[in-house]
Amino acid sequence: MSMGLSEDFDRGGKAVVDTLLQASGVYSYYQRRLEAEILSHPLPNHVAIILDGNRRWARYHFLDTEMGHAYGADRAEDLLNWIHDIGIKITTLYILSNENLERKDEELDNIYRLLEVKLEKLYSDPRVHRRRMKIKAIGDRRKLPIKLQEILTKLEEATAEYDTMFLNIAVAYGGQKELVDAVKRIAGMTKRGEIEVDDIDEKTIESCLYTSHLPQAAPDLILRTSGEKRLSGFLIWQSAYSELMFMDVFWPEFRKIDLMRAIRTYQRRVRRYGR
Repeated sequence: MSMGLSEDFDRGGKAVVDTLLQASGVYSYYQRRLEAEILSHPLPNHVAIILDGNRRWARYHFLDTEMGHAYGADRAEDLLNWIHDIGIKITTLYILSNENLERKDEELDNIYRLLEVKLEKLYSDPRVHRRRMKIKAIGDRRKLPIKLQEILTKLEEATAEYDTMFLNIAVAYGGQKELVDAVKRIAGMTKRGEIEVDDIDEKTIESCLYTSHLPQAAPDLILRTSGEKRLSGFLIWQSAYSELMFMDVFWPEFRKIDLMRAIRTYQRRVRRYGR
């Protein structure tokens, strides 16, 4: 059996098993039990997720790319509900990379439309204000359509004073570009005489990153869907001691139970930070 056929068989088999479990009621029982288990232990303070696999999921289900992104956008909305339920304080979502901006115009236009709809809905979500969730876009927003820039700015301004929960939306983001921008800011500070070269340390760099507004910029857990085992430039500096998890599930089929399993695995690991 070829690798591609084998992977398709595995995914199809998992889907059948999940359907049977849900029909029997075992699935919902297991989900409740798993949630109770993870909530009885310290949760990761900052979870970052690379939302990957929309296009491959669409191909697997004989759908067009547009439908894959639509289902992926719905799943991202579900994720925010799960984050609220579980109580994760800081969430960073990798939505669109600098490299993604080189895709075909029609695919990008569809992604931009979906983002506009979901962000407008988020702006009106009463939970954002009730839970005082600070929302911030990280990346080079100048590369985005004007309307999308305006929506992101509106969200940021409306939540600027909040400090209980944090949602970072990495869009038009690149980790190398983030570091280049940080170096330029530090060089400017040095040139203006605000700091001396010998004063530059880790805290100086962190203060110039896109995540400088966070009480904890370094993610405790970074999760990537779709089975790919790389970070693709995501939070290069911040991820130095993050726990990494790569899940063999396309983003549109990601479930709350997958998130909770990832958290449980994180809770079972021993973090030494190189010591």
